[in-house]
Amino acid sequence: MTKPPPHDPVVHSAYVPDHDHEHDDDALHPLEDNPIWRQDNVTLHSVGIDIGSSGTQVLFSRLRLRRIGESLTTRYIVVRRETLYRSPVALTPYASAERIDAEELGAIIDRAYGAADVRPSDIDTGVVILTGEALRRRNAEAIATILAERGGELVTATAGHNMEAMLAAYGSGAARVSHDTGRRLLNIDIGGGTTKLAVLEHGRPVTTSALAVGGRLLVVDERDRVVRLDPAGRRHAARAGYAWEPGDLARPEDLETVTETMADALVAAVTARPLPDDVAGLYLTEPLEETGPIEGVMFSGGVAEYVYGREDRGFGDLGRGLGRALRRRIDSGALPFPLLPPGECIRATALGASEYSVQLSGNTGCVTAPDALLPRRNLQVVRPDHRPGETVDPVAVADAIRRRLVALDADLSGADIVLAMSWDGPPSYDRLLPFATGIRDGLADRIAQGRPVYVMLDGDVAMTLGRLLREELAVGTELLVIDGLSLRDFDYIDIGRVRHPSGTVPVTIKSLVFGT
Repeated sequence: MTKPPPHDPVVHSAYVPDHDHEHDDDALHPLEDNPIWRQDNVTLHSVGIDIGSSGTQVLFSRLRLRRIGESLTTRYIVVRRETLYRSPVALTPYASAERIDAEELGAIIDRAYGAADVRPSDIDTGVVILTGEALRRRNAEAIATILAERGGELVTATAGHNMEAMLAAYGSGAARVSHDTGRRLLNIDIGGGTTKLAVLEHGRPVTTSALAVGGRLLVVDERDRVVRLDPAGRRHAARAGYAWEPGDLARPEDLETVTETMADALVAAVTARPLPDDVAGLYLTEPLEETGPIEGVMFSGGVAEYVYGREDRGFGDLGRGLGRALRRRIDSGALPFPLLPPGECIRATALGASEYSVQLSGNTGCVTAPDALLPRRNLQVVRPDHRPGETVDPVAVADAIRRRLVALDADLSGADIVLAMSWDGPPSYDRLLPFATGIRDGLADRIAQGRPVYVMLDGDVAMTLGRLLREELAVGTELLVIDGLSLRDFDYIDIGRVRHPSGTVPVTIKSLVFGT
């Protein structure tokens, strides 16, 4: 179990009279003073920090959690999320063309804490989302140092292109709209350096990708001189007929020509099949899979503010021109999808705050080396989209695992992960062996590297599955297979030591919590 949080719940208006007690005329006490209520209701203060290629922002939230009891688990769920403070979006500071200025970044974060009147010691938990240039190793190390100095128990989510596309789709509200309406939607998130694409069905991203189209690939000063020119910005300028170098003159009408060309490229990227060669070369991931019928499009990211007409100021970059050019293509039908009302735009990926919840595993797991495997902190959860049927196909299991590892950019950091799998139906040998084979094959690269295998199941088959992996399939790395747990994508977990005599394992879950 987690230690009690330093902040008590505050529900000043809640009083509960106890009419069954013989002293009905005693003074009533606030519900939050009841020790039983306080065990089941928790308030946490959280910080979400989004550090990207172009923008940095800080959000402070208060999370109210309530414990729900189940037969084998005890879980706290978020029942209310309140945003207490949103910092202005600051331009991510750079000391050189590719190196983030860690000292100035720390000052931006300090100003946010000061404006919110929050001390690091007030924060119970939080998430740091690193994207774009912030993911470069030397930048990530400097950022980690800065955050360590500012305290707080933070999970660092290193979001590559595919994961950022999913974060944006959830944070913008597109996933919620898709879920509520049943429509197949496209979320287009345009930031400073990249555009992330996500197709959603029934609230879930089914395909994601990214391409080098962004609002700050090229920046000019007040004299219209080029002061920043990323390689992708140079490429877009060349496609529009300009061979600019830093210091060259780039007039407003020239920048408009570039943004018109970029807008055409983005429209072609999501509509043209086959892709023109020059457009295919802009993709940073595999191109977006055949989109099929799209019933609506939502934009997010900083450029979306211009698409929706919510921002009119220019910042010496390509953002305003690109957003307006895209809106013209929507209005003309060149981008042939109905435009949905805006959700979150520039703050879409920053709306992750951290939820703490606790679950206990069942007592029939397989842990080959408890002292070597436990405890562990901040392991990323990967949940493949697979549920075994009457017969289990090991190839389908392995493919689902590989696809999810790619979708969540789980190999970017080189860290261990937790594989969360669904299981239901009879635990027969004929079903479990191919299931175990699929897990082994899906994690083959990690097993070959000697990494430990962490598998968590919602069904009660952990002991048998662990024995099959070890004894029949000869998985030689250390294994932790436990059951009775419900996990999801965007969870990060802490795993405690085995509890005796029950044989259970406590798991603390830290989830990205979006606005709704």
